[in-house]
Amino acid sequence: RYRANRIALNQQTRVERKRMHDIRLSPAGQQEAGRRMHRYESMSSAHRQILAFDPAGTGRAAEVFGDLDRAERISVVVPGVDTDLLTFQRTNRKYTAPVGMAESLYAAEREADPPTRTAVIAWADYTTPNGLGIDSATAMRAQSGAVRLNALVRGLPGGSPVSLFCHSYGSVLCGLAAPALPERVADIAVAGSPGMRVAKASQLGTSARVWAMRDADDWVQDVPYLEVGGLGHGEDPVSSAFGARVLSAWDAKGHAGYFEPGTESVANFAEIGVGAYHAVRCAHDAEACRAGLSDTASAGRA
Repeated sequence: RYRANRIALNQQTRVERKRMHDIRLSPAGQQEAGRRMHRYESMSSAHRQILAFDPAGTGRAAEVFGDLDRAERISVVVPGVDTDLLTFQRTNRKYTAPVGMAESLYAAEREADPPTRTAVIAWADYTTPNGLGIDSATAMRAQSGAVRLNALVRGLPGGSPVSLFCHSYGSVLCGLAAPALPERVADIAVAGSPGMRVAKASQLGTSARVWAMRDADDWVQDVPYLEVGGLGHGEDPVSSAFGARVLSAWDAKGHAGYFEPGTESVANFAEIGVGAYHAVRCAHDAEACRAGLSDTASAGRA
């Protein structure tokens, strides 16, 4: 897959290089071609492991950090709105884009438990809503994305546990994907969630542990947590009524800052990712947050 996608990226780089000088395109179109060309060049570097690549439309992609074949724990980062090939990675505000999110989580997991072999996937292989319009208020994009996410998880090598880390609208997708997820999915953790399309975590229809966090400065707390006529995404996942294990997101940087290195939010994600559940920092009710938990990281290596 990595080799095939590198070939496809090189081919698309040549296509976009020609389009940069195509006089039939507007100046804006030529500039867009140039941005795509540079993105494809970067993604085709020999050290990068591109698991999925589709340049059609705004584009889709997925990238792996670590050795997916040998991993004892696998994490999947599922991003939200305005994610495409041009926003798959960023130089400025690096950790607000899927590649930066996954890089940060991978580094935090290795720091949390160096002996455990981990792999993290930056998964932007679905068509996300554009902005905060009607698409983001409905489940249409999430429904098609949920099918693709389930296909990814079922196609992963081996049988090691998988944890999903779903940000913003990505948590809507994860909620819809939950009932069909294979049992190897051990955790579904959401951050800055507008809802998961159910009233309670128990209605997700999954054996996975369900975690939720929200930064105190996250604007998503002001959205109406309801679902009426297909608009809205249901109960607030950090509310006591929802019943998720609520984690601390102390020092996260607003709605887009949950994966910033050094924050308690990414540290909590890392502990979940390596199965070190005893080490998570809970937001309020630690007893409810940790109820029935047992570590799996050391057991997996035994």
